[in-house]
Amino acid sequence: MKRFFSLILFAAVFCVALQAQNYYSTNRSKGHIEIKGDVAVSQLVQKHIELNERVRTIPGYRIQVASLSGTSSKNRAFDMKERIRNNYPGVEAYVVFDEPNFKVKVGDFRTRLEAYVFLLRLKNEFPGTIIRDNIYPTQINWEEMVPESEDDI
Repeated sequence: MKRFFSLILFAAVFCVALQAQNYYSTNRSKGHIEIKGDVAVSQLVQKHIELNERVRTIPGYRIQVASLSGTSSKNRAFDMKERIRNNYPGVEAYVVFDEPNFKVKVGDFRTRLEAYVFLLRLKNEFPGTIIRDNIYPTQINWEEMVPESEDDI
């Protein structure tokens, strides 16, 4: 849906720019540029802005450690989650129910490379781990993201 709106927005901006360029090239001697645009374009841009303000998510990656199904799969998934939290402090683990499976996922990585580095640490203990694209809500403490000194850069 976002791609559709982005495509329409790009096409509208391109058309307006093309009209402005044509108008400029025919009225160059006057030194006056007038950009005329359809009201629907500004309405579409406003809808796009409103949609982005409502949807507060960021793209990222999580490592899927296991996909469990069958009897006691829920208990096994939550046991695995606790084991990961105990063995890897500072890394969050999640249990997601994707019917009929309980999936155990690890981490909130911003890049695929970060996820891959951590996957290498998990690979011996949890064979069959894979990196999954994810979109998760923004719950970032921006103060932690800004370096306190130049040494942190």
